[in-house]
Amino acid sequence: MSGAVLRWIVAYTCSVGGDSVYFVTLSWAASRSLGPAAAGTVLAIGAVPRAVLMLGGGVVADRFGPWRVLIGSDLVRCVLVSAAAPAVVGHVRLAVLVALAVGFGVVDALFMPAVGALPPVLVAPDQLARVQGTRVLAVRAANLAGPVLAGLALGLGGAPGAFLVAGALFGASLVMLMTLRISRRAAVVAGPGQSLRSQFGEGLRYVRQHAELRRLVIVIGLSELCFSGPIAAAVVMLVAERHWSGATAGWILGAFSVGGAAVAGVVAALAERIDRPRLTVAGSLVLTAVLLLVWGAFGRVGAVAVSAVLGATTGVTTVVANARLQTATAPQFLGRVTSVTTLCTLGLSPLLFPLVGVVSAAWGSGAFFALCAVVCVVAAAISSRSAPSGRPTTAPADALPTPARPRTPPRSPRR
Repeated sequence: MSGAVLRWIVAYTCSVGGDSVYFVTLSWAASRSLGPAAAGTVLAIGAVPRAVLMLGGGVVADRFGPWRVLIGSDLVRCVLVSAAAPAVVGHVRLAVLVALAVGFGVVDALFMPAVGALPPVLVAPDQLARVQGTRVLAVRAANLAGPVLAGLALGLGGAPGAFLVAGALFGASLVMLMTLRISRRAAVVAGPGQSLRSQFGEGLRYVRQHAELRRLVIVIGLSELCFSGPIAAAVVMLVAERHWSGATAGWILGAFSVGGAAVAGVVAALAERIDRPRLTVAGSLVLTAVLLLVWGAFGRVGAVAVSAVLGATTGVTTVVANARLQTATAPQFLGRVTSVTTLCTLGLSPLLFPLVGVVSAAWGSGAFFALCAVVCVVAAAISSRSAPSGRPTTAPADALPTPARPRTPPRSPRR
């Protein structure tokens, strides 16, 4: 793996770690000073701009280049979080936390599409699966270490110290990104001649016109919808129903991250040998559905073990499907296509949180696991389905939609 890719992985790990520290600190500061209801309100308000602006963030990434957008995003997040540290010394005000959450959500809407569009700029298409595996490994490792680091920082320096730690992680990510050498041609992949609105519509038409991209977007969205937060809430419900300790929930969620990280490393090493990604994704989704159905039938040790295997199966789906998505997408549309998949997962998954509580209260956490299993089966069926004959299954450069040219009045004949 090249040095540029390793620097990007380190930068991404620092950035995800900073995200974890930030969210834990924001929740802690709000709930400790203003109450649990205020914490939920602040987090919900911060999620709104991220979801609303996500598709626009993809347009920005394609227009200005993912590398530049990532540098700007890390810089703004570093400044925002570091500036919040002195603002939460002593009395914490709700207005300060809301402003921080909204600003962070806006920047997140730019960061997420750009981070998904950068790997094809760094490596050849046949190396994308390996890079995606390493990326999943970095995410799972950062999600494990981030809350622990946040807890240590909160214990030593309170919310101000923890916000400074998050700012330092974003600063480290910024430094690593600035050391990357991106060619001028790859830095900006979408022509600046079009308006942002026309580029936005062009990206949606691009996805709609290509059968394989449509299928991949739907499969990725469905496969990650339950696992982008709601499943963690369901685990907490399961632990409460069984009267297990809070530490058990930590072990279950930690095993999920460890399983995903382990399989991501294996898939990254064997990426070139996966010659049927469509069937690989379908098989991993079916196994995920089976594990979800039997998850609640085990005791503590069994639940932890099943969680580790679930992390592995979802890791296979994430790595293989996202690598294929980036291979099938033309470079000038990567930001917009990534923004669509990100909106379907991180943007819409918060809508499932109320459903977790309602279903668990009425029928138990197992009912929610069963619903997630149904979603995985649907995604597996879509993934295994072959594209209709005569329809393009990839996104060749010569099939790209071109912007409509402005009409010009016809010339009058010369006399």
